[in-house]
Order: sequence, then C-alpha cells, then structure tokens
Amino acid sequence: FYLERSRGRNYEAELQRCHPEVALVEFGDYHPLKPIMVTDTKTRRGARKGSTSSSSSSSSSVPPDPLSSMLDGTDPLSMFAAASPQKTTDLGRKRREKEEEAVGPDFEPWSSKRGEILARFTTTEKLSIVTAVVSVGKAPSPGSSAVSEKVRTRLEELDDLEEGSQRELLNLSQQDYANRIEELNQSLKEAWASDQKVKALKIVIQCSKLLSDTSVIQFYPSKFVLITDILDTFGRLVYDRIWTMCSDPRPLPDSFTVEDVNDTAKETCLNWFFKIASIRELLPRLYVEAAILKCNRFLNKSGIQETLPRLTAMIRGIGDPLVAAYARAYLCRVGMEVAPHLKDSLNRNFFDLLGTFRQISGESVRNQLVLQRVEVPEYLTLYSPAISWILQCIAYRAPEPLLTEMMERCKKLGNNALLLNSVMRAFRPEFVAIRATDFIGMIKDCDEAGFPKHLLFGSLGRSLACADPPESERLTILNEAWKVVTKVRSPQDYINCAEIWVEFTCRHFTKREVNTVLADIIKHMTPDRAFEDAYPQLQSVIRKILTYFHDFSVLFSMERFLPFLDMFQKDSVRVEVCRSIMEVFINSLCLFTLCSVCPLWFFFQVSFGRDFEQQLSFCVEARATFCNLEPVLVQLIHTVNQLAMETRRVMGGNHSRKTAAFVRACAAYSFITIPSLSSIFSRLSLYLLSGQVALANQCLSQADAFLKAAVSILPEVPRSISVEGKLRSSESFLLDFINNFLATLLVVPDHPEHGVLYLVRGLLNMVQDYTWEDNSDAKVRVYISALPLLAAMSQETYLYSIPKVDSNETLYGGDPKFLSEINKLCETLIGQILDHLKALGRDESTRRQGAVAFSLFGVLLAHGDLRNNKLSQLAVNLWNLSHKHGYCETRISVRTLESIKHQAQQPNMTHLSDTVQRLTLQSRT
Repeated sequence: FYLERSRGRNYEAELQRCHPEVALVEFGDYHPLKPIMVTDTKTRRGARKGSTSSSSSSSSSVPPDPLSSMLDGTDPLSMFAAASPQKTTDLGRKRREKEEEAVGPDFEPWSSKRGEILARFTTTEKLSIVTAVVSVGKAPSPGSSAVSEKVRTRLEELDDLEEGSQRELLNLSQQDYANRIEELNQSLKEAWASDQKVKALKIVIQCSKLLSDTSVIQFYPSKFVLITDILDTFGRLVYDRIWTMCSDPRPLPDSFTVEDVNDTAKETCLNWFFKIASIRELLPRLYVEAAILKCNRFLNKSGIQETLPRLTAMIRGIGDPLVAAYARAYLCRVGMEVAPHLKDSLNRNFFDLLGTFRQISGESVRNQLVLQRVEVPEYLTLYSPAISWILQCIAYRAPEPLLTEMMERCKKLGNNALLLNSVMRAFRPEFVAIRATDFIGMIKDCDEAGFPKHLLFGSLGRSLACADPPESERLTILNEAWKVVTKVRSPQDYINCAEIWVEFTCRHFTKREVNTVLADIIKHMTPDRAFEDAYPQLQSVIRKILTYFHDFSVLFSMERFLPFLDMFQKDSVRVEVCRSIMEVFINSLCLFTLCSVCPLWFFFQVSFGRDFEQQLSFCVEARATFCNLEPVLVQLIHTVNQLAMETRRVMGGNHSRKTAAFVRACAAYSFITIPSLSSIFSRLSLYLLSGQVALANQCLSQADAFLKAAVSILPEVPRSISVEGKLRSSESFLLDFINNFLATLLVVPDHPEHGVLYLVRGLLNMVQDYTWEDNSDAKVRVYISALPLLAAMSQETYLYSIPKVDSNETLYGGDPKFLSEINKLCETLIGQILDHLKALGRDESTRRQGAVAFSLFGVLLAHGDLRNNKLSQLAVNLWNLSHKHGYCETRISVRTLESIKHQAQQPNMTHLSDTVQRLTLQSRT
C-alpha cells in the first residue's frame, strides 16, 4: 500500500471549524480575577458527594472555582501531603541507601579509558584469531521428547565447539583484527535477534578464549578492550531477556526483589548459569559468568555476594600474570557496575594481584619477553590500565584505614614502581598530599630500570596540584622532586614532568622559586631548539604562571620570564601567548573584572543603537577575545541573528543593496562561529535557527548552507548526553530537533542544481544511516513525522509561507512530476514503517508495535485520501493492529472515533462513514 494521493486541504475552512463557539455569559458582579471568599463548609446528610452548605449566604452566589471543584481534595499533591509520615520516612531512607550504594558522577567510568587504551597499545605485528564455525541447529521434531531433544542438541553443539569446529585467520593487521572483532559483535546481536541463543553463546565463548593468547603481547590491553565489549553486549542481552520475561503484565521495577520474579524467568536464568558451568576451560567460563553476574538478582538475594568471591578465587588458577591482572580488572569492572557496595571481593582482587607480582620476574615471563623481543619496562606498562582500574575501584570512597593498609602492603612488596605509580594516580589527592614525604621515600627506593622515577614524580605532582601537603614539608618536597626532574635527559620527558611541578611551585612559593624553575626549563629546552617540539607544554607553563601571578610588576621583575617568552618563535604561538598575557592584564581592570565574572551580562549592556554595523563589529571582536567561553559564543550568535531580524523589521522586509549585504554578513558570522562550539545540540539548533533567519531575509543560498550543515553533522550526535551531571539518552532531543527541522523544510525551496526534495531526502538518508539505540522505534517515528510534511507539500496552497520567498508550491505549481516524486517517497517511507511493524511482531514487542501502528493510523487519517480503497484498508488494518493486544488507551480510542464521526459530517468527507463502521474497540485481555 502507498499514499497514492494526499487529501486536499482547505486550511482556512478547517481553522474556522476549529474555533470554539462564542456564548454570552452573564456573571453579574463576578469577575474571574476577583478574589474568592473561602468559607468553612460541611457535607449535608444524604447530599450528593461534593455538594456543600455555606456558612454565609453571600458565598453561595460566588461561582465555584472550576479547578478546586473538579479535584474534590483528591489531587496528587493533596494525596501526597496526606500520606503517613512513616511512609515518607521509609521512602527517604530507601533513597538514601540507594544513593550510598550507587556509583556517583565522581567515579571515572571505563568508557572514558577505552579510547586511550586502544590508541596507546598498538602493534605492527601480524595477528591471528581463532573463530568458531557456527552452524544453525535443526529444530526438534514435535513430540513428547521435544524438550529433551532440544537440550541434547544444544549440549552437542557446545561440545562440538570445544572439540575443534574452528578456523584460524592468520596475518591480520591490527585494523583487520579490530574489524573482525566488530563483525563477531554484530554476529552476536544478529544471532540473538534471530533466537539462536546457542550460536550467540558460542561466539562469546570463542571470543573469551582469545584472551588467553599473549603471542603479540604489546597488543594485549587493546585486545582486552575489544573482546570485553562483546562480553558486555552478551551480558546486556541476557539480562534484558530475563527482565522482559518478568515484565508481563507490568514492567519490573528497578528495585525489584527475588519475590517479584516469576518461575519461568528464574528457570531461564538458572539455565544460562548451567550452560556456562559446562564450559570446560577456566578463562572463558570465568569471563562469561562475570558478564552475566547481574543476572544473579533474579535467583536469590545474596547471589552476587556469593558469586564474586568464588570468581575472585577462580582467577588464582590463571598462570599468566598479565592475563590474570586483566581478568581481575574485568571482575572489578562488573562488580562496580552491579554491586559497588561489595568492596570485600574487590579488595581481595587487589591483594591477590600483589601476590602475582613475583611471577613477573619469573623464568616463564622472561622467556616469553625474550621470544617476543620485548623489554621489561615496556612489558610493565602493559599492566598499567588493569592495575589503575582495580585501584580506582577499590579506592573509590574507601575509608582511610583501608588505603593506609594498601599503602603498607605496597611497601612490603619492595616498592614496585608500576604499582606505586598506580596507587598515586588512584588514591584521593588529599590522602597522597598529606603523606607526600612518605611517597617520596618510596619513590627513592624503587628500581630506576623498571619504571623511570620522573614518571613517579609526575604522578605525585598531579596529586599535589589538587591538594596541599603540610606547609612545613613543601620546600623539601619541591627540592626532592626537582633533583629528579632536572636530571631527565630527554627534553620531551623533562618538559612533561616540569610542566606538572610548575603549578605546585606557583601555588606555594614566591617569584624567586618560580624564576629558578623557569631558568632550569630554559637550560633544558634551548639546546638543539628542543622547544620547537614542546610548544603546548610551554604554553601550559605560561598559563599556570598567569593563573597565580596577576601583578605585572611582579611578573616582569622575574629576570627569566622574558627569556622564557623568547622560546616562542613560531608566529602563531607567539601571538597566542601574547594574547593570554594581555587578557590577564585587561581582566585586572575593573570593567573587565566584572565581564570575566559575568560576560553574558556584559554583552547585554553593550548597544550601539541603530548602528547595526558597529554592533556586528563588536561581536567580531568579542568572538576573538572570548573564543574559549562557549556560552558567550552562543549568545553572540543569537545577538547577530537578532541584528539580522531587526534589520528586516526596519526595512519592512524590502532589503536595499546595503542591507542585503549586511544580513548576508550576519549569516556568514554565524556560519563561521557555529562549528567552534563543542556541544553538538547547540550546533544543531543554531544551524537551524540561523537558517530560518537567513530564509526570512531572502538569503536563500545561505539558508541552504545552514540546513545542509545541520544534516551533515547528524551522524555526530552521541547516543547519550550529560544532563545535569547524569548520562541520558539523546534520542528525545534528536527527535525534537528533527521534527522542528521537518517543519522548516515546508517553506524551503528546492535548489535548482540538486533535484527535487533534496534536503528532505538528505535528512532521511542520515536518519537511515544513524546508529539508533537497540530496541528503539525512533527511526520509524521520524518516517511517520515526515509523512505530514510530504502531504503538506502536495497541496496547491501551503499552510504557511515566508514573505518574498517562493516555496515549492510556486516553483512547481502542482506539477505532476513533483507530485509523483512525493508519492514515491511516501510509498518508500510507509513500506519501511510496515516492515518495522512486522519485525516488532516477530520479536513479540506488541506494546511498541501497537503504539507505532496507532501513530501511522493517525497520520493516514489526517493527511491521506481514504477514498482510496487500499489506503482505507491499510488504515483499518493499522487500527486493528494497534488494538490487538489491548495496549491502546480506551479513552484515546473513543475520542478518536468521535472525531472521525464528526469529520464524516463535513462536506467531501462522507466516505469516512464507511471507514468508521469498520473500526471496532477491542476489550483488554
């Protein structure tokens, strides 16, 4: 079925019909804004509920408050206020307990480390990957033994996997390897979607086995990241499946208990754990069970608490210390996700990790490193992501006695430099700062060969930049640190460490010490013009000095300050540094001090009256000065758009050559400024808004550029965004933007060189290619929203237009070819929507299927010509589908039917009488 022709619309007549009927009401002395006298009332015996007797005759003449009389004291706020204090207290206590247990926003998530690990641990060696040759098993024949036959078949398939139905891919590059892992991830999702659960499990098991391979050891951390992505996907799929089984008829609450889980879900969950327990090899059994650790919530209250120690103990059976370290990291990662309050098992992981450090210097590891030609320092860095993550999990909100115990255990281990470095990075800066002298002593005892000491002092410096050590120890700390820093031979290593300690020096000492530090930096970075490769670090040094020294008389009295500036010999860098210095100088003045505190207030105060060109020049200068303040840039773009619209108002929409050039300059300003914004949704909304402003000012090519730019950055929209410090799905924001964009496209004329409806097609192509959330109907929601736009475009007269801008109604004038293109696009969109409805039916997502079907029904009813038999039948089918499973709200359905009956009474709409007879309400089952 397709939209053969949109229904012809008479917008003016429809608007008149929608106006409410005017009725004269005599209120006497009553006025809706006049205060109402509230009097004590009592219910009459035998009277209708809600009727009252007034204590004064005057109050009876006052019409009742329409809001109060309807609520009758049962509004949600009154009911909440009437709730018992004990219930409110219990809710507050439960909420506090949940907050104590949950991981807060101050915990750095694994996702923020993933990209860094993949970029850092790379290899040019050829890789190999062993994958399972997975076949789809035959469905068991019906009969009494069908279930047992199915179980036997699945067990045989798992045995087949472990007995060698595998193939090995050799000579893969790092990128090929990553691509292959991603293919396996997609295969896992496809197998799950097609109800091939054994195939999915096979993929996960085989991927877990890859984590035992350290043949290209430099790549192991990145391999861990790639493969645990698959494990995470598997864990989510299993959990969501069991969750769904518990959500019938009502969704399971987040704080559910075992008693809320039905027997079918429990049996399915237990079946998954039995399958995993049958895996013969230790490593895949460990990883796969850890991946679905959260599913223990469905079985018993203490399942996770009992399982974590057992999995922790299982890791002791892994012989390779590197493999064992990353297995512990994954267990900590899962543990923090599902049970952050169970710290005992996480702590045990750390203490077990300490015990494996002896293996690092063992003969088997040495032989492996010789075989792969890997030096010991390089090998030790491979442990860094795993150890740092384990320590971060343990140290998060940990009591001070535990941190102290961990520090003492590190001392007993012989002050392993790798471990010490991770400790200083993971522990709270306040903890490290107050014990800075102890940490310096531990650093001195470390072996220089295994891990350079300047890296250890760099980690210590980062903590001391956030927290202050005891005042009496600060000079000693600086001297001890600089003794090591100044001996670093590599200029790049030197400046990386010196940059960190500059802040500590500026924060706690005078210009004398800062001058000494600058002299040492000049001494190290001048030979062989090493400063040319360190401009970012040198600029950071300048910024830190300017942060703490605002008095220019003090700043320029440092004799090494100007020679330090002489190292900035690249023109662009020198200009940037001079600008930073001048900004500090300007901000020291009274007016700009106020501006730095509240720059938006400053811009609101600046006005040049009718001199719009001067106002635009001011905005250009302000953009250069405050290029790092995003709220200021956003306000500047709004100011310039407002300038363009004010110019249009002054000219009455009839631009002269001069004003036309000015509004084009405003558009150019916005087009140049918007890409510098980091917020993707700020860019999207400002591209659309600026395009609308350009269109209103008859700047068609500029409007076209804005709208194309908005479409082009849609793939950059992340799937989640931070809202008030919490990660939320970006889907609702994106849908709001697209609907606004579609509404704008009605008045945008097609570009003569790009074909019919090129912007609409471009937007829909981006929507098609965008990676939407799993189990989301957002894409088809966009398709449904696009249908009213296409129907509106097929009208002889458009619903709205822009003065002096010819829309497609004028360009095409109802040309049959144009209407044919619209019909083809409608046909494609409806085909996609119907395919999605079929897929939802296969997935048994009946609630979502009903909602989508009802939405499409509403669009066809409002915009389609239901005199077309095929379209009318499609509408009836969609109505029946939306009501098939009883999820459609009866109140909405009844109102819809009443609306259709009302429309059927209008001229040219009598055909709806036949349609409404075929629409029936189905009772809930």
